[in-house]
Amino acid sequence: MIKKIIVYLLLSFIFFSCSFDKVSGIWSGTEKEKRRLGEIQKEQKETLNKIKLFSTENIYNTEIQPAFNTKLSKPVRNISWEAAGYNNQNLLKNFYLPNISNRFLKKKTQKNKFPILKTASSPLISDDRIFLSNDRGTIFSLTKSGSVIWKENIYKKMYKNIYKNLSITKYKNNIYVSDNIGFIYSLSSETGKILWIKNHGIPLKSKIKIFENKIILINQDNRILSFNIADGSILWDVRSVSSFIKSQKLLSVAISKSKKLYSLTSAGDLLKINVNNGKVEWLLNTLESLKAYNTDFFSSSDIVIDQGQLFLSAGPSFFSFDLETGFIKWKENYSSSLTPVIILDNIFLVTNNGYLLNINKDNGSIIWSINILSNLKRKKQNTLVTGFILGSGKIYATTENGYLIVLSASTGNFESTFKVADSILVPPIIVDGALYVLSNEPKIIGLN
Repeated sequence: MIKKIIVYLLLSFIFFSCSFDKVSGIWSGTEKEKRRLGEIQKEQKETLNKIKLFSTENIYNTEIQPAFNTKLSKPVRNISWEAAGYNNQNLLKNFYLPNISNRFLKKKTQKNKFPILKTASSPLISDDRIFLSNDRGTIFSLTKSGSVIWKENIYKKMYKNIYKNLSITKYKNNIYVSDNIGFIYSLSSETGKILWIKNHGIPLKSKIKIFENKIILINQDNRILSFNIADGSILWDVRSVSSFIKSQKLLSVAISKSKKLYSLTSAGDLLKINVNNGKVEWLLNTLESLKAYNTDFFSSSDIVIDQGQLFLSAGPSFFSFDLETGFIKWKENYSSSLTPVIILDNIFLVTNNGYLLNINKDNGSIIWSINILSNLKRKKQNTLVTGFILGSGKIYATTENGYLIVLSASTGNFESTFKVADSILVPPIIVDGALYVLSNEPKIIGLN
């Protein structure tokens, strides 16, 4: 039986909503900012010394042969990819991708500077423009043939030795950016002109989402924040439980079509919040005990919303929650840091050790499973699957050592594998019948 971990709390004793004051909001003193940057730089060096995957006792390592072919939805032809996670529900589809035999794009931009924590954001594509960033904090706008339209970097000299982990999204005619230093800013997508910049003063640790002119983010202290899209001013602020646990990847937020925000903090707290006013409707913890895990890092997947259910991986487990009440529908002992893909009654998930699972959406049972990495030569198997996507009934999975592995989504059968880059650390995307891969150099590669 699943142990109940949902506890309805007296919210006023755990967190409260308020606006930032001058002390906790914008840093204005140069000396204060230098001290703060010194602390960030020290933390980044410490992370380099102990960076590792979230380790759990629930390591899935079983292959299960399919008893029947999985039914899939018809491929959908999308013409843009304007946000991290594709949309506010992080709900990916069986995208139209008939072929990848032709490489039509291979463009290297400004070289990454830092050998540690790598670029965490997949590219965006909108109106035949490609938007991407590097770890120096430079944002590029390219044509689909690879020509640079504009590039912009807001960071002054005092920030040059800080690794920048940017999350970017396009909303209407502008690009919105948040970073691990604490900046939020907006650029014109057409010209790259800076529209406004705010220094929040605390590192921002989630993927950026925008809903009805509100920017939604989570900061390092597990505060869920809503900013005005016009100028970056604070609209509301929900204070959740802070945690010493760090997350290697950006934390996830998702917004339902009924205007409810779901956020997962590095303490494992899952919150449902009214996106209009910041009122918390429920809170639960997905980790029964942080002490059970011998790690300084919290690992989770994106939150995915689909048909009244919320799906996510947190720590060593994968969950299905009721979207309205927060009660657990099912919980299973497998996990992933990658976004699950939900197609009809199936959930496709790649575990942290490289197993592709096809999961029954209703009860969490595994229909079939296969070790993706076993399709590589033995000496190349010591790597990680860094992302995957579904295109015209096929799974396209990328690896840290630069391979693209193609499998049937109906059966899990291996189809092909080939080297596309030296290293790939972010998931691929599919737009208008083409697959785009961003290597760690960074280099943008297009295949159709």
